[in-house]
Amino acid sequence: MSVQTVGFIGAGRVARILLSGWKNKQAMPSRVVLYDSDQKACEALKTLGPEIEGTAEPARAAAQDMVFLGVHPPVIKDAVEAIKQSLKSEAILVSLAPKFTIAKLSGMLGGFNRIVRMIPNAPSLIGRGYNPVVYAPSLSAEDKGGASSLFVPLGDCPEVEERHLEAYAILSAMGPTYFWPQLYALKSLGESFGLSGEAALEALDKMLWGAVATMKEPGLSSEQVQDLIPVKPMGEDVEALAAAYRSKLRALMEKIKP
Repeated sequence: MSVQTVGFIGAGRVARILLSGWKNKQAMPSRVVLYDSDQKACEALKTLGPEIEGTAEPARAAAQDMVFLGVHPPVIKDAVEAIKQSLKSEAILVSLAPKFTIAKLSGMLGGFNRIVRMIPNAPSLIGRGYNPVVYAPSLSAEDKGGASSLFVPLGDCPEVEERHLEAYAILSAMGPTYFWPQLYALKSLGESFGLSGEAALEALDKMLWGAVATMKEPGLSSEQVQDLIPVKPMGEDVEALAAAYRSKLRALMEKIKP
């Protein structure tokens, strides 16, 4: 299918990320209709392009070729109820939230099953996202192609098993929040040591890519990788951090899993 118009139910952070990603890649749909209970949120996003308009009626935003459900899990039921009568029979609904499976969403929509689930990643804003996707079995190859035409400008969008989406929500969607504070702290330290901000970011960029590439090297165990650098100035803090990951993220997984 050819996607000409897009609707958003929810005009918060994730809508800004996707819209900014399309704008930066010059891939904005010909028409985007935003709905949010806070009309100021719609007004703020309208500045991203003349193709974008806001509405106070969720039904209007839902009457597009592709509709992104960009609200938090606690309000999904209310959002679905508000739009289910307005979805076009040939439209595709893209849910951006964890917890609600395709089967559950379809049941809430009275049997509508042209559904995609995506776990969005903030670097999609610059076309460097990692956004795992699941397509409902009812969608054809043509349908997937139409959806993919909007996903590709955002970065990598691998098709995965639905049972793994919540794991990706913890790792790739929320992952930057674990590391950005540390990376900004390192950038600031680099600047205090005499590096320019640009040079510090370049060093961090190359370091991170190389570190993960080393982890993927099949001939090295995790112990061998971590033993490659003899000086570990944060060594005594690592176990506390790992324990925090285990306790907090396992608890979070229990909240978001279907």
